Amino acid sequence: MENTIYSLLPPLLAILMVILTRRVLLSLGVGIISAAFLLAEFSIIETLKIIWDSFKGIFVDGGELNTWNVYIILFLLILGVITAFVNISGGSRAFGDWAMKRVKTRAGAQMLTAVLGIIIFIDDYFNALAVGQVSRPITDRHKISRAKLAYLIDSTSAPICVISPISSWGAFIIALIGGILADHAITGYSAFSAFIQIIPMNLYVLAAIGLVFITSYRGIDFGKMREHELRAINTGEVYDPEKDIPGELKNDLPVSEKGTVGDLIWPIIALIIGTVSAMLWTGYQAVEGEASLLAIFENTDVSTSLVYGGLFGLVISLIFFFRQMSKSEDLDGKALGLGFLEGIKSMLPAVYILIFAWSIVTLIGSLQTGEYLAGLVEQSDLNIGLLPVIMFIVAGLMAFATGTSWGSFGILLPIAGEIAAATDVSILLPAMAAVLAGSVFGDHCSPISDTSILSSTGAGSNHIDHVITQLPYALTGATIAAAGFLALGLTGSTLIGLAVTIILLVLFAVFGKKTVTSVESS
Repeated sequence: MENTIYSLLPPLLAILMVILTRRVLLSLGVGIISAAFLLAEFSIIETLKIIWDSFKGIFVDGGELNTWNVYIILFLLILGVITAFVNISGGSRAFGDWAMKRVKTRAGAQMLTAVLGIIIFIDDYFNALAVGQVSRPITDRHKISRAKLAYLIDSTSAPICVISPISSWGAFIIALIGGILADHAITGYSAFSAFIQIIPMNLYVLAAIGLVFITSYRGIDFGKMREHELRAINTGEVYDPEKDIPGELKNDLPVSEKGTVGDLIWPIIALIIGTVSAMLWTGYQAVEGEASLLAIFENTDVSTSLVYGGLFGLVISLIFFFRQMSKSEDLDGKALGLGFLEGIKSMLPAVYILIFAWSIVTLIGSLQTGEYLAGLVEQSDLNIGLLPVIMFIVAGLMAFATGTSWGSFGILLPIAGEIAAATDVSILLPAMAAVLAGSVFGDHCSPISDTSILSSTGAGSNHIDHVITQLPYALTGATIAAAGFLALGLTGSTLIGLAVTIILLVLFAVFGKKTVTSVESS
C-alpha cells in the first residue's frame, strides 16, 4: 500500500470527515485507524500495534524522550498558564481599554495584528501564539471574530517565515538548497544568494499577505468568514460558545481592578526576549566552526528555546501577579492555584488535536503519500515552462494531504532540482520558489497542519471554524499565485510573474464586496 494511490485514502478520509462532521478528534482518529490498517495489510492485531507505536513515538523515539514534541506540548501548557495570570493580574482588561482609545476601527485592529504577524518572523509556532496573545484583547473589543483573527495570524506567520533567511524556516530551506546545488554541481550562486533570489518569486506569499491587508482595510469577507464576522458585529459573540475553543479560559477568574498595560506587555516581552535569546544560545552551542547568524539559526533547537522562553515569561507573569495580589483584596493564594489549573485546562483541547495530528502525519509518512505525489511529477512529460505552476499545485496537494509544509519541502525541492538540472537549469529557482509557495498554501488548507492548529489556539478559535473560514482566502491567494507562476514559467521573467500577481490583487481589492459599510467600531 506504500507509495501507491491507496496512500491518499487516510488523509483524504480524515479531511472529508472533518468537513462533514466538524469533529476533529473523531476525524483524525478515523484517519489514523485507516492508515494503520493499510500499513498492517488489514491485520487487526498489527493495526493496533502500529497505532500504539505512532502514539508512543510522539513521546519516546528510539528509546529517548522525543524532546521536540514534548517541549512543544509543555510550551503550550506554559502559555496557557501565562495567559491565565495575565488575565488575573488585569493586564488583558487594561490593554483592551488602552487599545480601544488608540486603535479606533475594526480595520485598524486587523491591520495591527497583520503587522505584528510580519514583525515576529523568527518561528511560525512562536509567531502564531505570541501574536494571538497580544492581539486577542484588541480584536475582541472591536467585535472581530476569532475565526478572522486566526486567519490573520495563520496567513502572516508561515508566509513571512518562509521568506525570512533569519528564521527557523529560512535556515532549514537554505540548508536544503545548499545540498541540491552541491548534488548538481551548480556554482552560479550560493545557497544563501539562491534563497534571496527566490523571495520575489514566492508569489503565494505576496498574494496571501496582500489579501490579509486588503480584506482588513476594506472589510471584505466571503464564504463562512462573512457569517462569523456578521455574528460578531451584530451580537458581540466573537466565537460560538457551544464549540471547543482551544486557549480560551473556561471559568471566570478573579481579575484585579488595578491591572495595567504592563501586566500584559512585560510577560509577552519576556517571552519574546527569552525565546529569541534561547534560540541564539542553543544554535551557537550546536554550531561547528564559524558561528555566523545564519549557522546559528540553522542549528537552533526551537522547541527547547520555546520552553526556556516560556518559563522566563511565566516567571515575569508570576511576579506581576504577586504584585497585584499585594494591592488587591480580590486576589489570594487560591487565585494562584486557579491560574495554574485553568491555564493548563485551556490548552488541553489544542494538545489533544496536536497529538492526533502528529500521529496521522507519522502514519502518512510511513505510507509514503508524499513520495507517491512527487513520483507523479517525475513521471510526467511536461512542458518545462509549466514546471513552476505544476510544482506549486503538487506541493499544495502534498502539504494538504500530509499536513506538513516542511515534509513537502524535503521531498519536492530535490525533485525540482533534478528536473531542472536535467532539462533547463534556468528554471531551477522558479521551480523551488513554487515548491515553497505551494507547501505553505497546502498547509493553510489542511486541518491536520500543526501550524493551523496553533493559529487556532493563539486566536482562541474553534479549529474547524478556522480551517473552513480560511479555505476560501487561501484558494483565492493560490489562484492568483498560480496565474503568476504560469506567467513566470512561460516568460522566464520574475517581473512579469510579479506584475500578474499584483494586478490580480488590485482587481480583487477593487471589486471585492465589503461585509460592513456602516459599523466601524463599537
